[in-house]
Amino acid sequence: MRKTAVVTAGTGGIGLETALGLASAGYAVTVVGRSADRGVRAVERIDATGPAHPARFIAADLASLAQVRALAERIAADHAASGEPLAVLVNNIGAMFPERRLLDGVEASFVVNHLSPYLLTELLLPTLTAGAPSRIVNVTSAAVGVAKRTFEAAEPPGGYYGFHWYGRAKLANLAYTLDLAARLDGTGVSVLAADPGGAATDMTDGTLTDPRIVSPALRLLWPLVRRKFERSTSGPASAAARPSIVAATAEGPAGRTGVVIGAGGRPVTAFRAATDPRVAAAVRRLSELHAPLEQP
Repeated sequence: MRKTAVVTAGTGGIGLETALGLASAGYAVTVVGRSADRGVRAVERIDATGPAHPARFIAADLASLAQVRALAERIAADHAASGEPLAVLVNNIGAMFPERRLLDGVEASFVVNHLSPYLLTELLLPTLTAGAPSRIVNVTSAAVGVAKRTFEAAEPPGGYYGFHWYGRAKLANLAYTLDLAARLDGTGVSVLAADPGGAATDMTDGTLTDPRIVSPALRLLWPLVRRKFERSTSGPASAAARPSIVAATAEGPAGRTGVVIGAGGRPVTAFRAATDPRVAAAVRRLSELHAPLEQP
């Protein structure tokens, strides 16, 4: 019986390279993305490598929680009908916004980088549990280090700075990832985070040149910090995908639950704030408030 994998934002960049790696490892891969044209090209590229199973594409805009729900319903129904296990879910979705905007009434970074993968994961847990042993891989970022660590609300007080808000949403998702790993321990569903380090992608191309994305305290130093960050994000997406592929497929220490896989493809120490149970509890409350599993 085929083992299947789903990769969100899988039509380009790190997501597509992750999908290629999983296809090479023998998985039947589904890539999710907004653009049908990009989806067709992604499937063609995967299938051109001669995988054991053909790839497929599902169109969904994961900035919309309604479309996240529809995607989860479709994936669950497909697996229930086929009887094939969902072995891997890679939440690769991510976005940074230079200016404040709302999605579903909630700040966009928090929606795309945390609520979207949170909701998809929670809705697919019955399918992943039925297909156990299975894995959930959430892609994190070093930007968690510049994040505000308060989660009384979806959006913290003060001015909007895209880089910091992106990091805060990624911190929320990392805290959720480690909390979920503990919650699912013993179920056969492993939960890992993957830190890609850096790669030249659509998200980093151009966004980092705008100093408004960082707080005034960092703005004077931003040209220096940005150059350093851009050097670290100038590598190929194929290298940046390695942590996700390792997290999804590796046995031994790299395959344990509750592990962060770093840019070298090896386990690394999780950012300390993400291991704080108070942060995890606050993130859980916000997640349940803004992305309830049962629609109101």
